[in-house]
Amino acid sequence: MIYNGIYHLFYQYNPLGAVWGNIVWGHATSTDLINWIHHDHAIYPSEAFDINGCWSGSTTILPGEKPMILYTGIDTQNRQLQNFAVPKNLSDPFLREWIKPIDQNPIMTPIDGINPSSFRDPTTAWKGSDGRWRVLIGAEEKALLYRISLNGTNGVETSVISPSVKHVLKMSLGGTDHDYYTIGTYYPDKDKYVPEIGFVDANSGLRYDYGKFYASKTFFDSAKNRRILWAWISESSNEAVNVEKGWAGIQGIPRTLWLDKTGTRLMQWPVKEIETLRANRVDLPSQELKEGSVLEVSGLTASQADLEVSFELPMLEDAEILDPSWVNPRLLCSPKEGSVLGGKVGPFGLLVLASKNLEEQTAIFFKVFKDHNRYVVVMCSDQSRSSLGEGLDKTTYGAFVEIDPVHEKLSLRTLIDHSIVESFGGDGKTAITARVYPKLAIDGEAHLYVFNNGTENVRISRLSAWSMKRAQVN
Repeated sequence: MIYNGIYHLFYQYNPLGAVWGNIVWGHATSTDLINWIHHDHAIYPSEAFDINGCWSGSTTILPGEKPMILYTGIDTQNRQLQNFAVPKNLSDPFLREWIKPIDQNPIMTPIDGINPSSFRDPTTAWKGSDGRWRVLIGAEEKALLYRISLNGTNGVETSVISPSVKHVLKMSLGGTDHDYYTIGTYYPDKDKYVPEIGFVDANSGLRYDYGKFYASKTFFDSAKNRRILWAWISESSNEAVNVEKGWAGIQGIPRTLWLDKTGTRLMQWPVKEIETLRANRVDLPSQELKEGSVLEVSGLTASQADLEVSFELPMLEDAEILDPSWVNPRLLCSPKEGSVLGGKVGPFGLLVLASKNLEEQTAIFFKVFKDHNRYVVVMCSDQSRSSLGEGLDKTTYGAFVEIDPVHEKLSLRTLIDHSIVESFGGDGKTAITARVYPKLAIDGEAHLYVFNNGTENVRISRLSAWSMKRAQVN
């Protein structure tokens, strides 16, 4: 949330180890979403209604600019209850202390046949025209309902009711570790949401991100009139390795979220503030990438970088025909069909966190197919050769990008931060996040390349890259 010009990040944290358990609410603050100061835990188990854990929840700004936390507490009977906490001192700019009114908690309990072990994760509340507050509670999934503007990229406050907004219902599906969403309309007189676009489906539902991106939250940034999306990025290493490292899980880069011009999907882009970390800009001239080309982008710190590239595709007529059975883009990105084997138009894109001799590499690339009178673009993130290490999740991710390569350039932006690779295709239409742990391509031994394994030439119309400075986290 943002309160009096200061951003607050609350997060689920185990202070006793790099495994699940002993959950408290960690707390950090920032003035720019990039540099952060950690504070003491905001909420921790202390009362009968949360003695076995302070689980996930949300913040709400009440009338009078009073922030409140809604959260799930695990009580003495291991039931999931909904509780609230408020700042002890509103004059403290960092809101470092929070109190849980004992005589008013819990405010919601599992009744009328609700499973007490599946009643959790309250959303930001919104106020109806009748003056009553509403909130969604998840069961096996985490849910989130928010407003999004039909006009431009500006954000919308959660309680706004207007014909110029649409509504987004997001679900974090347990068992898949994926976040799905639908776009529709919430009818306040009936307290009913009707989806119009998208559906929750393990293979073809709309997702914020098609890689490691889970348990996301959004909030309305009233200072800059935008909606911010943030999510947890899990590990690719196993629990034993995590224990040895001493930590597990990380927050991704905050993203600005808005509705695209067609109203059919959400767009997202790293917050503008991340560009304050850019240094040592490198530009490549416009040039053609022939079949088999691998061109190094040198002069920057490849293990911590921000890169933007646009491709033009002059020869699309001979693109491969898309088989009607190819409905799962991940299969089109797999190692057997992905960046190793060349097609006609693609694969082309980036090799990041690559070792000098390419024994290790994470490939982010496009492939283009012909489907009757249109072209289909697939964006891939191939982790199969990301590390020589064993016991790592090296899943390859893929997603379709709704773009017309005849009339539009194919753009790709990739942010690299040692083990994190966040990529945005089509100016933010599709996002894929990867978690990789190379053994060779680390720090100064990491390299960055642009490549083309397709038989048709592609043109780099623009490529700019920057080394990224380290954010200040205290």
